[in-house]
Amino acid sequence: MTRLSVVIVAKNEAANIVDCVRSCRFADEVIVVDSGSTDGTPDLARAEGARVLVTPDWPGYGPQNNRGIDLATGDWFFSLDADERISEALAAEIRAAIADTRCNGFRVPRSSMYVGRFIKHSGWTPDYTRRLARRGLGRFTEHYLHANLQVQGELGTLKNPIIHYSFRDLEAVLEKLNRYSSANARDMVTAGRSGSMSRAVASGLWAFIRTYFLQLGFLDGRWGFMLAVSNAEGTYYRYLKLWLLQSQEAGR
Repeated sequence: MTRLSVVIVAKNEAANIVDCVRSCRFADEVIVVDSGSTDGTPDLARAEGARVLVTPDWPGYGPQNNRGIDLATGDWFFSLDADERISEALAAEIRAAIADTRCNGFRVPRSSMYVGRFIKHSGWTPDYTRRLARRGLGRFTEHYLHANLQVQGELGTLKNPIIHYSFRDLEAVLEKLNRYSSANARDMVTAGRSGSMSRAVASGLWAFIRTYFLQLGFLDGRWGFMLAVSNAEGTYYRYLKLWLLQSQEAGR
């Protein structure tokens, strides 16, 4: 029988980790790579039967996922975030896909929550993401935040979505907006991108127009408007932080 490993990266995810691991019980093993939680996340994961690796550092989303992949023993691996869940329908589809396929990896749609509601438009649906691959033929890029799973060979597409409890409330939106904009700015510095005040303003405005109008965010009602505004803010702060980082480097 084809064996499957699920790899979960986590830090201070006590509110999520139990349900996350339980949604993966269809797999042959669940590996949690924890980057120094202080809220009992590792113990909660172990109690649910997961193998846990606690690391003293956070090298970035891509490298941390690769650490989990290196520990995996399955023929295939599936990468999952702690605030995501695998439904019974998706679990069955994954099992069927890896049992008989010529593909070496699969992209999976994702259904994400924003302030208590799952978003149907705004560029968030179907939100395909590469998460499933044959071990040895798939690996994440080294990006600090938005790393991508690179797969050698043919890529397939699954139908059932990952359930993503991304932003349960407004506090989570604001916290992630600050944290993600900083990490994005860091990735852009590494990629050689340039920032400026005018670019920050223009990019933020374009992010709102794209989300609310071009990606039909207005069909999501008030939540679509809130999402478009937060996308604009996140983009603005990302480029502003990039500009400030480069200004600091130039002043040294």
